[in-house]
Amino acid sequence: MFGCIAKETASSMRSFEKIDFLDDDLPDALGKIADYEELAAEYSLAFVALESPDERLKYIRKLQEAGYAIISLVSPKAYIAPSAQIMQGCIVEPMAVVHSGCVLNTGCRISAGAVINTSSMCCDGAHIDCNATVVGNTLVPAGYKICSGEIYKNESLRMGDLFFDPESWEQRLAEIAKEKPHEYCFED
Repeated sequence: MFGCIAKETASSMRSFEKIDFLDDDLPDALGKIADYEELAAEYSLAFVALESPDERLKYIRKLQEAGYAIISLVSPKAYIAPSAQIMQGCIVEPMAVVHSGCVLNTGCRISAGAVINTSSMCCDGAHIDCNATVVGNTLVPAGYKICSGEIYKNESLRMGDLFFDPESWEQRLAEIAKEKPHEYCFED
């Protein structure tokens, strides 16, 4: 289903001449996922629409190594504040809000109607599901899923924390993971 959402979001952007996809199970796919290397000469841009954050981040790295530029998909019906930063491989679906000073790190998924409030950071592979809210000045750990309708507040951030050295962030995230181990929310 994530692949369908990504394809429809890409189409709504009206920025791409053609949109194809790889899938191991769908007959109308251009090929199997393993075919990405041989298609690198024909396709220069890629987006990874895999549910698992670990798999999503793994394939982002593999595609980069194969020469693809990893794009982010942002619905024209989403609000993105001018001061927000969206890194590669993210998707922001319709009616989502990414407020001032927010950072979406690599491979984040912001579902329809989700709100990332002021000066918050979603770490690599985070998924903010439909109509969930990330309270302002909040850190969402890497790979974490905030379930539909949930209001989430974790480690508070101070204004300006979002622009610290990435190495210090990795250390801080490791400390938070030890203090507050998180659980994933899986839904069918």
